[in-house]
Amino acid sequence: MTAGATNSLVDVAGLRVGHAQRVGDGYRTGTTVVLAPPGGMVAGVDVRGAAPGTRETELLDPRNLVERVHAIVLTGGSAYGLSAACGVMERLADAGIGFPVEGGVVPIVPAAVIYDLGRGGVFRAVPDGRLGAEAYDAATWSPDSWVNGSVGAGTGAVAGGLAGGIGTASVVLPSGVTVAAMAVVNAVGSVLDPAGGRLSGTRYGLPGEFDHLREPREEEVAAWQGATVTSFNTTIGVVATDLTLTKAQCGKLAGVAHDGLARAIRPAHTMVDGDTIFGLSTCALPFPGATAPGSPERGATAFDGAVRSTSAEGAAGSAPAPVGAGRNAPGAAGLHDVLAAGADVFSRAVAHAMLAATGRDGAPAYRDVFPSAWGN
Repeated sequence: MTAGATNSLVDVAGLRVGHAQRVGDGYRTGTTVVLAPPGGMVAGVDVRGAAPGTRETELLDPRNLVERVHAIVLTGGSAYGLSAACGVMERLADAGIGFPVEGGVVPIVPAAVIYDLGRGGVFRAVPDGRLGAEAYDAATWSPDSWVNGSVGAGTGAVAGGLAGGIGTASVVLPSGVTVAAMAVVNAVGSVLDPAGGRLSGTRYGLPGEFDHLREPREEEVAAWQGATVTSFNTTIGVVATDLTLTKAQCGKLAGVAHDGLARAIRPAHTMVDGDTIFGLSTCALPFPGATAPGSPERGATAFDGAVRSTSAEGAAGSAPAPVGAGRNAPGAAGLHDVLAAGADVFSRAVAHAMLAATGRDGAPAYRDVFPSAWGN
């Protein structure tokens, strides 16, 4: 297996990522948006932390109506930061993208937050709708959408006393299916191997991915004192694939990605974390042998309506279809490969976040604390 072209979430064709942040004047926070391809994307979610802050997650229950979402928002600001999703929703609505209803469309924008309140000096300096709109705009043009580090939702992140941030990773399976993850690492737990100073997530790297790193010197490990629990935290993210999945299977993908989170962060899912992961499918690749909705081999069903994001002009008379249902769903072996990859790419994404994070007062970067990991 190899990584995709950018080793990031955008290796899943059709996904776009935008970051916006504010630093200074009391701010150290930001927002990241993942935009769906023109047809929208199937999504599921799994919440494991005891202190989550989320929006629209109930819609992702397989029992509920909406089959496609149009964006995912990851943001700082704790519960205050959920308003960033309103800016993304406004941009989508202006573009005529959303769930068709009488008179127009309603964009579906699930969101999750990290706790970074006060890390720039002012408690209420948080993301708002304007910052969400900036992240949306960046996703439509930015060539740096794959960037790792202290950007977007990871701007004010801290992980076990070290500077946290956003990390991404991808893998292309032998079948040609791509699986990728993006993590906003802001954990109360440690990202370090308990036996030393190595980043736990690097153990799941692809050949050559982390070969430039080595075990830090013992004196550096002994000198580092990890942070104790002082506030709420939370690691959030997404794991995505181009293979066609159902909502239930996307939820399972999100759940297995939590295994990757727990491999890279210890402890995970604590009472002061709100760990939340979204599972996404762009449905670009049918499982081998699957038939398309409405084809003669499969036969039309009452649910074979419009499955793409719909403009206001085309909303009337269209209905969402449950993508990936029946013979479109992957077999057990194919799904197993995607799930296994989902856990590993999330662990790798956590490691990349820590390697690229920028240090600051009170939250030094991993590279600053353990320079010998690079042979220095």
